[in-house]
Amino acid sequence: MTITIRPYRAGDLPALQGLTIEAFEPVCIDKNIEGKFGRINGKDWAWRKARHIEEDVRREEAGIFVAELDETTVGYITTWADQESGIGNIPNLAVDAGVRGQGIGRQLIDHALNHFRSLGLSHARIETLDQNEIGQNLYPSLGFKEVARQVHYCLDLSDQDH
Repeated sequence: MTITIRPYRAGDLPALQGLTIEAFEPVCIDKNIEGKFGRINGKDWAWRKARHIEEDVRREEAGIFVAELDETTVGYITTWADQESGIGNIPNLAVDAGVRGQGIGRQLIDHALNHFRSLGLSHARIETLDQNEIGQNLYPSLGFKEVARQVHYCLDLSDQDH
């Protein structure tokens, strides 16, 4: 299996959004919110999560890389560089369920880290939820060190008791 990692192209957005929805369903803050409160403003969690990829494209399109197997998109990673702080950020990473466990996520992260190095950055940052077992194992195996834990809360503003 030969994976090719290439820069993002404008036509990639729908495929990346589809991968995002499939990969993030069990490990998504927006899905957790929907589980507690239902749909918000008539939109489901998948709509909100797919928008994150649009935001990544707007923020730093040149920092998005796509993994292909036989010209089929099987994964991606989004990045953005904070040159002033020297930190590269990885907001989203997804690999197609049919090819998970074959090192594609690792290859994408390695590609992103080399991208950060080429920009002269000194550190890289990535986040995951406690419920994301893949991230909990993969990131430390690549040398990432846990630096903090964060708790996410949500409040229904229409609830008059608060």
